[in-house]
Amino acid sequence: MDNNYQNQYNGYQNNYQDSYQGNTGNSFPGWEDQNYDMMQGGFEAEEPVKKTLADFKSIMYEEVVVKSYLFMVAALLITAFAAFTVSPYVAIKMLTGYNFYLLLFSELGIVLVSNWAISKNNAVLAGVLYTVYAYLTGVLLSVICMIYTGSSLVKVFLLTAGMFLIMAVYGLVTKKDLTKMGNILMMALWGLILATVFNIFIFRGSMVDFALSIVGVLIFTGLTAYDSQKIKENVYMANDSNILCLSLMGAFELYLDFVNLFLKLVRLFGKKK
Repeated sequence: MDNNYQNQYNGYQNNYQDSYQGNTGNSFPGWEDQNYDMMQGGFEAEEPVKKTLADFKSIMYEEVVVKSYLFMVAALLITAFAAFTVSPYVAIKMLTGYNFYLLLFSELGIVLVSNWAISKNNAVLAGVLYTVYAYLTGVLLSVICMIYTGSSLVKVFLLTAGMFLIMAVYGLVTKKDLTKMGNILMMALWGLILATVFNIFIFRGSMVDFALSIVGVLIFTGLTAYDSQKIKENVYMANDSNILCLSLMGAFELYLDFVNLFLKLVRLFGKKK
C-alpha cells in the first residue's frame, strides 16, 4: 500500500514538472521571453510619449521666447514714440515738486499691480499696465532729448542694442545656471538704488554719479543674460492659457534691463548740447 501511494505521488510530481518546466528545465516556459517582450514593448511605447513632450516643450519654448521679445520691442517703440512726441517741458513739470513723487509711486504701483495680474493669469490687465508704463517712461525720457545731442543718443542706443543682444543670446544658449549670479546682481541693484538716492539728496557728486553709472552698466548687462535664461525656465510652467502672461512677464523684465542699460550708457557716453 505504501509503495502504491509513493508511486502515485511520484507520478503527480513528474506531471507537475513536465507541465510547468517543460523540456528546458526552466520554470514557466517562455515566461521570461514574454516578460522581456512586454518590457521592450513598454519602452518602445514610452519613446513616442517622450518625443511628444519634447516637441510640446519646444513649441512652448519658441512661442514664449518669441512673444517676450516681440512685446519688449513693442514697448520700446511706445517709449520712443512718447519720447519724441511729448513736449519735454511737460516732462519737466512732471519731474518737479510733488508730481515727481506721484509719478514715482504710480510707476511702482503699476509694477506691483502687473505682478498681481500675471499671478492671476490676467493677460489683458497686465498688457494694459505694461503699455501705460512704457508710455510714462517715454514721457520721462523726453527730457533726455533736451540735454543730449540726437547723434549721441543714436550712437548710445545702437551700443545698448548690441550689448543687449549679445547678453540676451548668451542667456538663451548657455547651459550654465545663472541663478546664483542673478541673485547677487539683484542685491547689487538694490544697493545701486540706495546709493543713487543718497547721491541725489546728500552727496551730489558728479564723480560718484559716474562711478554708479559704470556699476549700473555691469549690473544690467548681467541681468539681461539672467532674465533671458529665466524665460527658458518659464516654459516649464507654460500651457495654452498662460503663454501671454508668461511672455509679458519676460518682456517687462527685459524692457527694464534695456531701458536702464540705455540710461546708464547715456550718462557715460552721451554728449550734452
